Amino acid sequence: MTLPGKRATLYEPQEIDGLAVIGAQADRSASLLRERLKVDPDVLGDISFSWKVPRLMPQADVRVRETEDAVVRVVMGFAGDESRLSARNQAQFDLAAMLLGERPPYATLMYVWDANAPLGSIVTNSRSDRVRKIVVDVAGSAMNEWHSHRRNIAADFEAAFGEAPGALVSVALMTDADNTAGQASAWYGPVCLLPAEPLVR
Repeated sequence: MTLPGKRATLYEPQEIDGLAVIGAQADRSASLLRERLKVDPDVLGDISFSWKVPRLMPQADVRVRETEDAVVRVVMGFAGDESRLSARNQAQFDLAAMLLGERPPYATLMYVWDANAPLGSIVTNSRSDRVRKIVVDVAGSAMNEWHSHRRNIAADFEAAFGEAPGALVSVALMTDADNTAGQASAWYGPVCLLPAEPLVR
């Protein structure tokens, strides 16, 4: 999925450490590798993913509009009742539809690796409050090693947006370096949708 006025990040299948992965190479670019789907909210469970990066972009910070890049992101789009959107959000969605040829998801939740934001922080996008980011790896995380995550989708959505999620309608990978005019590279392992892990009592 390309973005208006942006160079496209290169995504390609590779084999790293004996694993079939997606390699991402951003050069002052921003785009997504997206899969459309539909998972009803009553069957949403966990999402598992892994990533590996050789280095972070120390100047990037997902909390700051001017430097809002991330070496890796897993991006989930959700359906919802657009009549509940504010007038500002409605105008943003209308503009996006004109530029992109499609309306954005009702809500977008991202997992990110950031060099500056605290671990576990939930960040509201400075351009749209319909986009929230959860920081799951930080500057102290080891470079050039695989980091694996398993997250409960509904619980994270509710923590970020304060409401239950609608249907999950897309999952994407995103490596971008357009705001910092830099470069970034990363590898993504498989992204899997799984039943929720049982609670340990």
